[in-house]
Amino acid sequence: MPTKIINSSSLDCSHRKCVGLLPLFDPLEGVVVVEPPGKEEGFWAGGSSATFDERTNNFYLSYRVRTKLTEHGLKGRGGETVVSISSDGRNFQKIWSGSKEAFEALSIEKSSIMITPDGKFRLYVSYISRHDFRWYIDMLEADDPVNFNPAMRINVLSPEGTGTEGVKDPVIMIVGGLWHMYVNFAPRPQTDDWSKFDRMHRTGNAFVSGEVACPTGLATSSNGVDFSWVGEVISCGDAWDRYLARISALVYTPPFFTAIYDGRPNSGANYSDSPSLAITTDLRTFQKVDYGHGILHSPYGHRTLRYVEALRVGATMYYFYEMDREDFAHELRSIAVALE
Repeated sequence: MPTKIINSSSLDCSHRKCVGLLPLFDPLEGVVVVEPPGKEEGFWAGGSSATFDERTNNFYLSYRVRTKLTEHGLKGRGGETVVSISSDGRNFQKIWSGSKEAFEALSIEKSSIMITPDGKFRLYVSYISRHDFRWYIDMLEADDPVNFNPAMRINVLSPEGTGTEGVKDPVIMIVGGLWHMYVNFAPRPQTDDWSKFDRMHRTGNAFVSGEVACPTGLATSSNGVDFSWVGEVISCGDAWDRYLARISALVYTPPFFTAIYDGRPNSGANYSDSPSLAITTDLRTFQKVDYGHGILHSPYGHRTLRYVEALRVGATMYYFYEMDREDFAHELRSIAVALE
């Protein structure tokens, strides 16, 4: 049964002079969808994306599995991207997975699963190339997710094409036929000091190097393949989100859209993220709903709660989120929230 929400029972509460309020939830009421591969810090299941196929009434959930870093970050990390299926949004069965080796990657991070207007499935995968230690986003397409083939992937966003040092964690929505891909990106430093670039990429993760703050950027496309870079749309702040402002979900909350984004105060808090909200009417100019801190936290470990995905199906909002445990591993949870 959908859980009781903690701020409003409907997206439309205009009788109280309040509209478009995205309902929040108690993280502890969620059910565990995927366990981490280990029971200590550094083992994660999360970075999820979800879609619903009304033709079969099935949910599809993508997520990445990550193991503990070893050998100065060159071993372990995100080793697998997975797609699972469910008839109820709670109990999922794994139907496909791709290894980092299949993507010629040092690590795989969040993917985004989509059903195109003509009914095909797509998976947009972010990964660190083992060839240049930079982050890319590639696309896989199939009539059924079980047939995704990494050998047939197409690159859709790159550091070169965006003028950045890396792009990752895609969040995709088609609005009026125009594809919007929101990504976390590492800006290119305006410097001739190549030692800074070396420090950013020597371990293959510019996003946690401490050399740059990493905001959200936007790319658009008419077909979901050929993207044009728009640029930064959710900036890092000057407090709890000064080092990271990474979108994890975009929800239509009439009369506008609400983004859920993760913040991080500094590089010392790498992986200890928490979410907040930002609203937009044009999908390019976002106004933060400034709580001065993250709005949801785990009560355990480093209190991390991140990569919140939100999927509306009928009168229910399904949330999926990565959450810290008492043993500091991260598990993937799901919760269903009644909207009416």
